[in-house]
Amino acid sequence: MSSPVDTIKAIKVPKPVPITTTRFRPPKKNIPQTKIERDYFLENIKKYVEKDNPVPPMPLDELEEHAKEILKRMGREGEKTYLHYTAVCLNNEMWRETLAEIPFERRLLLMPKCLRVEDKCPAPFDEFGLLCKQCGLCTIEDFQNEAERLGYAVLVAEGSAIVMSLIQTGQIEAIVGISCLPVLERTFPYVEAAAIPSIAVPLLQDDCINTTVDNDWVWEYIHLTSEDKTRRLDLNALHEEVMSWFSVEAIEEIMGPAEGAQERIAREWLARDGKRWRPYLTVAAYQALREDRGEPIPDDIKKIVFASELFHKASLIHDDIEDEDHGRYDQPTLHVEHGIPVALNAGDLLIGEGYRMIAESSISDAQKGEMLMAASMGQRELCRGQGAELVWARDPKPLKSKQVLEIFRQKTAPAFEVALKLGASYAGRLDEVSEVLEKFSENMGIAYQIQDDMDDLGEDAGDNELDKMRPSVLLAVARERARGDDKNLLESLWSHEDLQDVSIHKIRRLAQEVEADNKCLLLLETYKETAVRSLAELEDANLKGLLRRVMGKIFNDLEIKGWCREQEVKNGIVEKPEGAE
Repeated sequence: MSSPVDTIKAIKVPKPVPITTTRFRPPKKNIPQTKIERDYFLENIKKYVEKDNPVPPMPLDELEEHAKEILKRMGREGEKTYLHYTAVCLNNEMWRETLAEIPFERRLLLMPKCLRVEDKCPAPFDEFGLLCKQCGLCTIEDFQNEAERLGYAVLVAEGSAIVMSLIQTGQIEAIVGISCLPVLERTFPYVEAAAIPSIAVPLLQDDCINTTVDNDWVWEYIHLTSEDKTRRLDLNALHEEVMSWFSVEAIEEIMGPAEGAQERIAREWLARDGKRWRPYLTVAAYQALREDRGEPIPDDIKKIVFASELFHKASLIHDDIEDEDHGRYDQPTLHVEHGIPVALNAGDLLIGEGYRMIAESSISDAQKGEMLMAASMGQRELCRGQGAELVWARDPKPLKSKQVLEIFRQKTAPAFEVALKLGASYAGRLDEVSEVLEKFSENMGIAYQIQDDMDDLGEDAGDNELDKMRPSVLLAVARERARGDDKNLLESLWSHEDLQDVSIHKIRRLAQEVEADNKCLLLLETYKETAVRSLAELEDANLKGLLRRVMGKIFNDLEIKGWCREQEVKNGIVEKPEGAE
């Protein structure tokens, strides 16, 4: 007779191309420290450009005056820390639309050699710079391959002489560059004098060795094109609009009045907190693929948007019961509040309501059939993943990290896939994009669950997280890397043995000592990158561009707490690296 673990040994988890040496180092103090903070700056700069319409090219001193005004409007008047960073971002935003109009084959991607892993990089140099050997050790390979596929000229070199000589040939009409702030400041006068559209992504470190960059930001600029008619779409405003549809009043307007106590309980749960990523994805896919782009969002699609959230919220009710969780959204779970029978029925009711919303929408029977198939297959896959975990929980044994990732694939990816397919189907174009949406959702879903997994054991987690132990990629990686007593301790977590003397802090520290946290962050970035790569097969520039930006927004709005090395140094958990500032 097979063991419960055997039920999840059929590994189908996608094997992404590894980014084997992504370094997780804190940014220099002249760069905002988190992606959330960097996005906050970019939003304010974008608003400034829309309102004041500054025109490039602009001398550096004038650019800095505008940057000071932006900081003043942000309530940071007189602050010099981020002045140059703000000036660079402002220059980018002023040139954004001009760059979008320039064909890829007339652009240059310029990268610094310090992005490489210096002590392991096998690449030689010639008079034009580094000749990448495609070894997979750094992001230079990924950026170069994608840029050249699009038609860019690519250089991995420093120095204005080479760049200026290329510009003077007349073959290069725009530059997308990656560099540290000091180099950007020195080269700015040359680029400004040439009046050539230039976009620069600042490195997160200025120390000229093994540097890192915000990968999402680079991907966005590399792919910027006028063919993407959604590039000016305000994703934050779209998200806020979707969030507003789930107030108690809005729910009644779309779904009709609640009938009876059970429906009121289910509706109240639907209105509770949540990021609303699934309905957001449904609207985003529709906005990218619709033919009448620019027109208001039709009221009828709200029924389809609701269906994606109804399915998701129902799964959370059932998941909380099965996992014996007592809290969600900083409130008691539905079964704690109303009892298991009422909660189970509420979940079943929400599933039925999701199918009703699809049936009542004003679309063709063929589209309804597509949506019903997508929703039912997604629910089936989710239940298989949850079922594998539940069977394992009856007799828990240590799992390998790839077995945990397979559970993540089945439990999280289907909801993203269903949401995107519903939006594509409503636009009448699901057949064209279905296969890509499946690959994209699969990798994004795994990345999302890795991040959620790490957050469950982050700095806000209590010791009771260990009492309800469930498949964790972080602990699986830690167990695979640990030795001796540490390995025995981690194995005891999986079997729910006596954990009286085990604290979450001890487990977190152990995971850091074997660098399981860095490995999981690497997995997270790898699956995100693989999701982006899957979009290369899309011919529709609007969907390709919008999904890339939507994914950046989803992950930028999430934050792993307690695993940042800088945070651990601050808390005295790990020692400060030698030579660090």
